[in-house]
Amino acid sequence: MKVNKIKTHELEKCYAISPLTYNGAEHILIAAEKVNKCLLFDLDGNLEETVWEEPGGTMSMVQVPGSNGQFLATHKFYSPNDSKEAKLVLVTPKAKNNWEVKTLVDLPFVHRFDILTSGGVNYIIACALKSDHEYKDDWRFPGKIWVGVLPEDLSGVDEEHQIELTVLKDGLLKNHGYCRVEEEGGMWAAVAADNGIFKVVPPAQKGGEWSLETLTEDAASDMTFADFDGDGELEMLVMTPFHGEIIKIYKKVDGKYTCIKTFDKPYEFAHGIWGAEIFGKGAAIIGHRKGERDLLACTYDGSDYVMEVLDHDVGPANVRVYEKPGKVGLVSTNREIDQIAFYEIESL
Repeated sequence: MKVNKIKTHELEKCYAISPLTYNGAEHILIAAEKVNKCLLFDLDGNLEETVWEEPGGTMSMVQVPGSNGQFLATHKFYSPNDSKEAKLVLVTPKAKNNWEVKTLVDLPFVHRFDILTSGGVNYIIACALKSDHEYKDDWRFPGKIWVGVLPEDLSGVDEEHQIELTVLKDGLLKNHGYCRVEEEGGMWAAVAADNGIFKVVPPAQKGGEWSLETLTEDAASDMTFADFDGDGELEMLVMTPFHGEIIKIYKKVDGKYTCIKTFDKPYEFAHGIWGAEIFGKGAAIIGHRKGERDLLACTYDGSDYVMEVLDHDVGPANVRVYEKPGKVGLVSTNREIDQIAFYEIESL
C-alpha cells in the first residue's frame, strides 16, 4: 500500500478521531488524551476551528445522528490511573470557535462509547475500563458495559439533568476495545476485554432487550473487522493482550471465530486500529506506540495475511480511513510524537 503524508499539525498527546457532518460538509474532529484541545479539520487536513481548549481526556467522540455538528465525547479520562472523574459530554456548535459543552452523564472510567441506531431509536453503549481505583495500576475492580436510550430532545440535558444508563454486563477486566460493525442485518458493537470479545446488539424494537454473545474467550485489547480474503464474510484482526504486542487474524470456522494467523513479529503497545474496504479490498490500518512505533497496513495477498509499513517511528494512538472527493483519506493521531497526520492512500 502506498500513502502520501499531505499535512501535519502539532497537538500534544493527540488521541481521539471522529468524522463530523457540519454545515453541509464533512469534517474530522481530533482531540487530546491529556489536558488539551479538540480541533476541527476539513478532509484535506486544514484546521478550521478550535472546539475546546480543555479539559481533554478524550478517548472517543461520536456525532449525534441527524444533527448539524452536534456530538458526544468523553472528558477527563487521562489514563487508566487517572479517570475517576471521567464523563460523557454533549457538544453543540453555536458559532465559529464557539461550541457549548454540557455534561450528559458522569461515568467514571468511561473509555469507549458509541451511539447505535436500531428500530428508529438511538442507543448509548458506554464501556468503562474499570469500576474503581485506589492506587497505580489497580485492576481489582473490573469494568462494565453501560447502555441506555439517547433522548431525542437533548436541550434539557446538563449537570443536574443527566441521562440514565444501566449495566448490561460487568466483571470485564481491562475493558478496553470497541468496534462498531454495520451489516445488512443492522448495527452492533464488538467489545474486547481480558475476558474475551463480545457481540453486543441493541434492541430490534423500542422497549426490547439488548443481546450479548461471546465471540471468543481469548484476551483482547482491540479488534476490527474486514473481508480480507474477499469471500463475503468478515474476518477479525485482534490485538492482544491489553496494550500488548501480538496481532492475530480470526476467521469463522463452523460458525465460530477461530484464530488462523498469528504474526511472528511483535508490535509493541499495539493500539491504533481501523478496518475498511480500500479500493474494493478489505484491509486494516494499525499502529503501535512503542518499539518501532510504525503505522501499518494489513492485507491479504491471495495466500497469506501480510503487514506493510506506511510510516515509521510515529507511534499512532488511533487511525481512521475515510472517503474524500476522488480519493481515500487516512488520518492518524501520532501520539508519541504529538503529531496529527493526514495521508492520502494512492494504491494497495
